[in-house]
Amino acid sequence: MDAFKAIQNEYNYSMSMGDPRVNGWFMMSSPWPCLMIMLMYLILVKMGPTIMKNRKPLELKNVLLSYNIGLVFLSGYCFTQIFFRAYVFGGISFGCEAVDYSDSPNNLALVGTGWLFYISKLLEMLDTVFFILRKKFSQVSFLHVLHHFIMPLLIWIGLKFAAGGMTIFFPTINSLVHFFMYAYYGLSAMGPKYQKYLWWKKYMTKFQIIQFVLILLHSSQLLFIDCGFPRPMAWIFVIGSVTFILLFSNFYIQAYLKNTNKKQLDNRASNGHVKEE
Repeated sequence: MDAFKAIQNEYNYSMSMGDPRVNGWFMMSSPWPCLMIMLMYLILVKMGPTIMKNRKPLELKNVLLSYNIGLVFLSGYCFTQIFFRAYVFGGISFGCEAVDYSDSPNNLALVGTGWLFYISKLLEMLDTVFFILRKKFSQVSFLHVLHHFIMPLLIWIGLKFAAGGMTIFFPTINSLVHFFMYAYYGLSAMGPKYQKYLWWKKYMTKFQIIQFVLILLHSSQLLFIDCGFPRPMAWIFVIGSVTFILLFSNFYIQAYLKNTNKKQLDNRASNGHVKEE
């Protein structure tokens, strides 16, 4: 009981350190709603393929089109709002920046957009739902699941405890990446006749990798400079960035470089240039 009470006291203390501007906001008073959604997501990933095993895949063309277009507009809105309010009109630099907890209209608008960005990460979990309903099980990879599973919690932590300063860089660049990513998905959902417009697929993975490299470089400042920004957040950014750089790089190698080499070998073999050992 003493251990449980100590944990409860530590939890209550941690929540008391949260940004007062988001107190009472939907899904921001505690992490439990987010954690419950994450648990449900893992259950879906585990049980979904079994449930769909003997069922026909759903087409969902109109649903996917509406969903992707909606996320294009939401991501575009988040990017423009955060970029202009933070870096153009808010005076925030790309250097080490502490969080401004003031209630100025610009800051409140920034925090509100940060909340929309958080909600967008919860909505993006539907990517996995649609893959399962369409029986595209190969798309539900470890990288896909980890990315969709962990992002909502990381963003909740940032919004709850450090909604501003250095934290702003991540939703800015991530919203831009996802604007293009869901534009690609939207075109893909429109059918085969639009495949000719999807030549830039592999560049999206490069964009993802560049994104995390930039986040790593940006957040690494906090390991050497003290500007009043919470140091634990620096480690969250650094560890998260390194993890996804490695995972996305591995995906790029497996999906594009190895496949390219295999195709080249196959072509050489067909032309009689590869000898059978």
